[in-house]
Amino acid sequence: MRLLFSKVGLIAIGGFLAFSWFTGNNPLQLVQQLLGGGGGMSQVATDYQGSPEEETLAEFSATVLADTEDVWNQLLENYREPTLVLFTDQVQSACGSASSSTGPFYCPGDEQLYIDLSFFEDMDTQLQAAGDFAQAYVIAHEVGHHVQHLLGITDQVHSQRSKLSQKEYNQLSVRLELQADFLAGVWAYHTQKMKNSLEEGDIEEALNAANAIGDDRLQRQSTGRVVPDSFTHGTSAQRMKWFKKGYQTGDINQGDTFNTDDL
Repeated sequence: MRLLFSKVGLIAIGGFLAFSWFTGNNPLQLVQQLLGGGGGMSQVATDYQGSPEEETLAEFSATVLADTEDVWNQLLENYREPTLVLFTDQVQSACGSASSSTGPFYCPGDEQLYIDLSFFEDMDTQLQAAGDFAQAYVIAHEVGHHVQHLLGITDQVHSQRSKLSQKEYNQLSVRLELQADFLAGVWAYHTQKMKNSLEEGDIEEALNAANAIGDDRLQRQSTGRVVPDSFTHGTSAQRMKWFKKGYQTGDINQGDTFNTDDL
């Protein structure tokens, strides 16, 4: 597992960080200890100290990331594990610069997931999508994009950008996003099967989060109107449907969002 903290950045590599959740170690201190030990790793902005809330979110995020690795290493041969970047304010990725307003995203260019820690607070206070499993769903969705990248799906979609109108490409983007929701559901199915770790209400939290970040709901909240041709992620109903389908089937082969008229 790789985890990067960035304000701009504090980098850690190895599986040790996930275990800090269980050992009671401060994950940000552990990162600094790992970096301080040399071993050829580069160090950036190591004076950054996270708040107690950020440390808690970092611990939880590391645990979820490790859990996704357990599942996808089992489901995919030669699974290449991604890096999770937790940042505040702004960050630079291989896909360009991003700020807090960008929201969580995955960059196939560096195989890293980027999440501004403030987004988790926004989920609670602005989107009414509270709960630890709602946060886990966000991470699992971005890991779903990593899986799509490894399977070559992302490149196939991006190769169509210059060939399609903006409206047509938006429709293709929706299918990509809904498949990532499906893959998040597949992860939830298998982590429950492997570890029996889900608690009562967890799936409802994930579905509530999917509902909260549907294009139609977000547009209605921000502008008071809905423009379907501009959708890039899918409606609330669609996002809930595909996550639920992934969770109910646990079968990666049931998630072909590109060859169905029933989104």
